[in-house]
Amino acid sequence: MVEGRCHCGKVRIELDTAPVEVKSCNCSICRRTGTLWAYDSPTRIRIIETVPTDTYIWGDRDLTLHRCSDCGCMTHWRATDPAYDRMGVNARLLTVEVLAAARVIQFDGASMGTPTF
Repeated sequence: MVEGRCHCGKVRIELDTAPVEVKSCNCSICRRTGTLWAYDSPTRIRIIETVPTDTYIWGDRDLTLHRCSDCGCMTHWRATDPAYDRMGVNARLLTVEVLAAARVIQFDGASMGTPTF
């Protein structure tokens, strides 16, 4: 199991396995937040919140972005459609060693409008 957390530690992430690759997107939200996204099925990711996360939905309203309501770190996104078997976690919240071992893939979300993850 791989663990990560927001800056204050009130939102923790547990992944069954370390990500092999992460995505760096340059869309309007990702370039502003500086996230690197790791993806998996929601069944293999656990989000432990000791404070509720703040949420933000924009664009085509397919994704709900979550951030810690105390320290403000972007933590994860979930699809608004519960049938979608994929979610993203901010890999920058994982340990330096786990992130360094993952290959970074550039994604041109700015040219596509609202990205489809």
